[in-house]
Amino acid sequence: MLSLIGRASFLRQEVCRIVIILSLIVIAVIAALAGYFVGARQRSPAAGIPATAVPAATPVAPAATPVAPAPPPAVEERVGTDGFGDEKARLIRSRDSEAAALRRELTDREPAIDRLAAFTRERAELFRTLADTRAETARYRQLVIDIETNAPPPILAGMGEPDDLKLIVGIGPVLERMLHSLGIMTFRQIARWTDREVAEFDAKLPEFPGRIVRDQWVTQARALHQSKYGTRL
Repeated sequence: MLSLIGRASFLRQEVCRIVIILSLIVIAVIAALAGYFVGARQRSPAAGIPATAVPAATPVAPAATPVAPAPPPAVEERVGTDGFGDEKARLIRSRDSEAAALRRELTDREPAIDRLAAFTRERAELFRTLADTRAETARYRQLVIDIETNAPPPILAGMGEPDDLKLIVGIGPVLERMLHSLGIMTFRQIARWTDREVAEFDAKLPEFPGRIVRDQWVTQARALHQSKYGTRL
């Protein structure tokens, strides 16, 4: 863009320079013609004067002196100054238009920035709520474990009574029903699973792949069994 501006400015200056030169040539021609006509007019009345008086007509020469072209430099300077002023005004207008476009773009983006800030605040609030919920869930789970710790001895609780498998993190009502259908009723059964049995039951629960190892059911079942029955497996 700057190269085009410079080239246009250069062409404009060249045109101005050619116009000035032509003006000077025209002025010089006009001055020469004026001198010629003035000399001819002065010579016509003195036709009858002797030759000795001819030198008096010699002052015609000063009339042909092309001193008048002196003003053109001022014209050239004025033209150049006007061209520079026009270019400066055009650059200022271009800068103002770009600044206005940037201000409009910033104004259009402000609502998006506000929405992003609101989304960030809502996200932080959700994370705080989730953390509070998890802390509350852990507190209730610990409360249940403490209640189970004070449960009566197994002999009084009845033989074969199923444990609440939902106390194991990762087991919900659906998984508990699926485990019951597979014959798993107590913490003891899960606590005694070997690696091969873990793989077998994981294959029998295709909707929850890797859940047994990821949530450490065996370790949790041992801790819950010891907490409830007072015996370590």
